[in-house]
Amino acid sequence: MSRFLISAAHKSSGKTTIAVGLCAALSAQGLVVQPFKKGPDYIDPMWLGQASGRNCFNLDPYLMTPEQITTCFTRYAGPADLSIVEGNKGLYDGLALDGSNSNAALAQLLDLPVVLVLDARGMTRGIAPLILGYQAFDRNIRIAGVILNQLGGARHESNCAR
Repeated sequence: MSRFLISAAHKSSGKTTIAVGLCAALSAQGLVVQPFKKGPDYIDPMWLGQASGRNCFNLDPYLMTPEQITTCFTRYAGPADLSIVEGNKGLYDGLALDGSNSNAALAQLLDLPVVLVLDARGMTRGIAPLILGYQAFDRNIRIAGVILNQLGGARHESNCAR
């Protein structure tokens, strides 16, 4: 079973747009995509469910025990080809200042690699130290990929990739 968590440096970075787009595109290719949403959200899960053709389930570290989260994830992810968990807020942010209910904590609990969505507006070389900082902050979190969102065009993309 393939699986990953989509997170970002901060809220409003485009996580939902990316997650919904991936659910729709991969489902259209014939894959069974199981969506999940971190937190007590009801709008994003409806979009994720519509895009994937499957019910989306919330994984909420504030309202659920680690065992309940693991059980829910295992139960619904098992029959799927791919599971996508959309985080909320930033990767290391949450209600608890120690990070115990952050996206990173959920990724660690469920052994999920992380795809980091970064809002690249107004940035070029600054993207690199930002990514390096996210990788170095907690070595237990596997940043498997980065999606640069809000690029200004091909030149901006090229400058960020250098």
